[in-house]
Amino acid sequence: MVEINDILETISMIDNQHLDIRTVTMGISLFDCVSEDIGRLCDNIYDKITRLAGDLVKTGEDISRQYGIPIIHKRVSVTPISLVARSMDPDSMVRIAKTLDLAASACGINFIGGYSALVHKGMTVGERNLIESIPQALTETKNVCSSVNVATTKAGINLDAIAMMGNIIKKTAYLTRQDGSIGCAKLVVFANVPEDNPFMAGAFHGVGEGDCAINVGVSGPGVVSHALKKAPDANITEIADIIKKTAFKITRMGQLVAAQASKRLGVPFGIVDLSLAPTPAIGDSVAHILEEMGLEKCGTHGTTACLALLNDAVKKGGAMASSHVGGLSGAFIPVSEDAGMIDAAKCSVLTLDKLEAMTAVCSVGLDMIAVPGDTPASTISAIIADEISIGVINNKTTAVRLIPAYGKNVGDEVSFGGLLGSAPVMPVHDQSSEKFISRGGRIPAPQNALRN
Repeated sequence: MVEINDILETISMIDNQHLDIRTVTMGISLFDCVSEDIGRLCDNIYDKITRLAGDLVKTGEDISRQYGIPIIHKRVSVTPISLVARSMDPDSMVRIAKTLDLAASACGINFIGGYSALVHKGMTVGERNLIESIPQALTETKNVCSSVNVATTKAGINLDAIAMMGNIIKKTAYLTRQDGSIGCAKLVVFANVPEDNPFMAGAFHGVGEGDCAINVGVSGPGVVSHALKKAPDANITEIADIIKKTAFKITRMGQLVAAQASKRLGVPFGIVDLSLAPTPAIGDSVAHILEEMGLEKCGTHGTTACLALLNDAVKKGGAMASSHVGGLSGAFIPVSEDAGMIDAAKCSVLTLDKLEAMTAVCSVGLDMIAVPGDTPASTISAIIADEISIGVINNKTTAVRLIPAYGKNVGDEVSFGGLLGSAPVMPVHDQSSEKFISRGGRIPAPQNALRN
């Protein structure tokens, strides 16, 4: 039985604490679209996406109105294009990206993910062609997002792919320099990438998925922060319990929306991703949650411990609320999208090295971080290698979304607008990593990969 206090509490969460469903993402398989003819392939892709996702936005809006739950984004993810277009050259890959962009516009969605390649152990000609086309594809499209998986715990780390991605990121930054190098905000490099993640820029529809699925990403850092404010004298065990209970309530709302979207669209329900996804709005910050635990400023000593507690409690609470939790599920720490992170970075309390340490215990990785535009490609690759190693050794997902902001220096600020927010340009180390990156090859899989 639903208690009136529960209803009032949920209304307050929505009205005052920034609680929302961050995204309803429809995953679509494109394997049945494959053709050797680029024109036919593009037609097949466009037709399938618009047929299946044509009512996605309307359905999301109907659910939002009926239940009074804000649903911020309606999105689509597709099979990694490198698997669908293996025989295509880079120009043809860009044509496919433009087709995805047209389909996204026709459906009224803001992002479509899946311009992706899986190269954790090696790289086919098609995968190389897709990666080489990424800068042009992200420059000439508005809604397309791209991801590249360069490592898994089972396979090890493809250093050749990481070296390549440093140059790809630099080129993307240059080509989109008129817009704050925003192309890099739509490009993410992964280790142990999940195949059902609904959040951009890393979403794609995995090879183990069915023809179509509905995946929902919830949010709610503001709700957790508000709950902790009401318990200023709680000990750390009590704080963990408060977070678990709050995560349960947030995830139940996501489960409701996912079930309704699945039913109305006639598409199987996939997962609820219970990640705490912040926004630049004041009061909707993961950093502020950590500060409610007792830190003067996010990034100071104790930050990693507080984040570890938060991530664990969120997962435990969410797992009790849904039998199908997936994606990333935990706490995001994107600098540009979190008001508290932005403030801490501006004060130089939160540094790139500290963020790297924090990623060992949270859901994603070095996310939406602006660095000087003249940062060498080898340094970007080395930052990626460090972060990817954390994921591989710890058998978890990690990712890097760096923006070498063209023409910007340390202390400048780059603005992306909307939920992408703005980021202070953070310093990187001056010492070179060129020789390490240029060695190439594969970093072998760790001992804990041998679990068969």
